[in-house]
Amino acid sequence: MSKDSDWYIFQEDIKDHFDSLGADAETNVRVQGVRTCHDVDVFVKTKFLGENITWIVEAKHWKSKVTKAQVLALRSIVEDIGADRGFIISIAGFQSGAFEAAESTNVKLKTFDELKSDTKGIIEAEILKTYYKRLVLLEDRYWSHSKRVRIEYGLRHDVIDYSMQFTGQQLLTTARTAIMAAEERNYPIDLESFLKEQQGEKIAHNFQQLSMWLNLNLNHFEEKLLNAEWEMYKNGDYSPDTSRTRDNETTTTEMMAKAIYNAGKDR
Repeated sequence: MSKDSDWYIFQEDIKDHFDSLGADAETNVRVQGVRTCHDVDVFVKTKFLGENITWIVEAKHWKSKVTKAQVLALRSIVEDIGADRGFIISIAGFQSGAFEAAESTNVKLKTFDELKSDTKGIIEAEILKTYYKRLVLLEDRYWSHSKRVRIEYGLRHDVIDYSMQFTGQQLLTTARTAIMAAEERNYPIDLESFLKEQQGEKIAHNFQQLSMWLNLNLNHFEEKLLNAEWEMYKNGDYSPDTSRTRDNETTTTEMMAKAIYNAGKDR
């Protein structure tokens, strides 16, 4: 196989990786910058969480290590195009000067395996942020109702009831603890909430399994809240506290989850 064929396959493999993440990736693209046009090996554009993201990738299927000059050149292209991030993917590695030139910049130097691992981690971290926001909204809704109302409408058990059919606080705490573990990629994750209405499996061995568990259980919780609130409204009991969790404010279940997670790490 020719050198050009190896490079072409390398480019296409990188493109296919970004495609697998749901991004729009193209190879051998000419991109107009502020000052001039640039030929880009792999051009990645996607819209994630409402934000447009642009990445450019240089595929170095070379026998020699990438130099400082090549990193500086990519930094200039990233700046001219206004890309969010640039990557140089090398099979031979990088000279020490290349790492120095990339330090504290938005240009990253990776092997292909590192690229796959790191970009997957970036996407997973962004998805976890959406679950965190969802939990804050659910927690505000849950605690907006008095204890008496939550018991009466099946959102938590009574003090003297140990059946553990369902209680929102327990589910929220389990979900937050799981997200903390996922942020550190600390798998497998124990998802046992001890609730009879818990949905899905009790162990997540990877991000996909955790995401499925979160969707199943948070959807179930939201359905219970909606049905309970509708009954409250019909019965004249709907009088929620409309205060909201402020930015950077620690919630009740977040404090509990941190204590549980840190205790588990210390064992």
